[in-house]
Amino acid sequence: MHNTAARLSPFRPPVDLSDLPNYAHAPGRPRCSVFIGRVSTKDNQNPATSIPRQVLCASACLEEGEEFAAYFWDVESGMLPPELRGLGPQKMYDSLDVPTPRTGGLQDLVERCEELGVTHALSESSDRLARAMLTSLTVEHELERLGVDVVYANEPTGGTESGRLRTRRYGQVEAEIYRTALMERSTDGQVQHAINGWNHGYPPYPYIAVLDESAPRHEGGRFGPARPKKKLAPHPDPRRFDAAREMHRLRREEHLSTPDIMAALAQAPDQYPIKTQWTHNLVNGLLANPKLTGYQVFNRKASRTGRPGQSVLNPLSEWIWSPRETHEPVITVEQWKAAQQATAELKAGGRSHVTVQRLQAAAARRGLTVTPLRECGTHTVCLIGEQQVVVPHPVPDALIRQIINHARRAS
Repeated sequence: MHNTAARLSPFRPPVDLSDLPNYAHAPGRPRCSVFIGRVSTKDNQNPATSIPRQVLCASACLEEGEEFAAYFWDVESGMLPPELRGLGPQKMYDSLDVPTPRTGGLQDLVERCEELGVTHALSESSDRLARAMLTSLTVEHELERLGVDVVYANEPTGGTESGRLRTRRYGQVEAEIYRTALMERSTDGQVQHAINGWNHGYPPYPYIAVLDESAPRHEGGRFGPARPKKKLAPHPDPRRFDAAREMHRLRREEHLSTPDIMAALAQAPDQYPIKTQWTHNLVNGLLANPKLTGYQVFNRKASRTGRPGQSVLNPLSEWIWSPRETHEPVITVEQWKAAQQATAELKAGGRSHVTVQRLQAAAARRGLTVTPLRECGTHTVCLIGEQQVVVPHPVPDALIRQIINHARRAS
């Protein structure tokens, strides 16, 4: 370990004491050094050249005649926490043709360093361990607790421990600042991407993604041609627009639950086509997707939740909307908003309240008054004039019209 006491003192005794039994220090563990490295992505960086280069830099910290006992490296973002590092499939690593062997990733090093008898983990620089300072500090602390000295090749040798530590912490701060600035620029670019009407991700069910011929093109660059810009266009099958409109109408006007909407669409497969079958995820996703309004919307979800493969919805106030319509709308913004309100009421268990409200609004236009008397989970008993009417939850528009017409004739 790096500490003052471990260095040989320049202040020697006035006489030779080497013949005393306790003069020689007990021998420590035999030195066992391993390499640790990282490349952010396999697309924008070439692991086959970057990893060997990092090995060469880190090998400057090896003692004369020493070789690396193992090689731990990842092809992953340095922004991931330690527990999510090194989880990529081995098949992916095998396909990269990196000449440096791979014993495992960062997490494997932490788990196996005692088993392998590791004494030193050598890396090119601290940002190859992680760009987030908390991650690099966490890993360093865990390895040092296990008796492993983390050494970075870009740090000065000799001098004081405080000087070495100062250099290391400055480097880690710079790595985190770089990471934050990189994320800011990336987010700003994604915002501009949406404002220009270019689509993020897989196109929703009623659309396809087509190349935007008017978008500027960058043919060359460090990493080759830029990814082409795409906009949404109606799917060649116009029935998909009809299906999306109908599911929104069923939620917005009839307040149907997702299973009921799935059943209604499945009853008319020729009118509302689907490759396999309607699912909860597909229907709920389309009901909530603001892109069906013709606007591009970015930052709806936060994918970095700490749990792989999972994302959470950001607050509506943080969504980025294009200033104008960028593709043909399926529904209006007002219709989309009404569908979201209906969804929220269904989730809150307000189906009976919604039913009475809709019935009262329809009756008021005909000069009638609706008074709810009692309710249960499936229906509400209402008084319209002098008649008692049982109204189911939810109530279709056609049934509301029938109830109102019957009440008018009776009065």
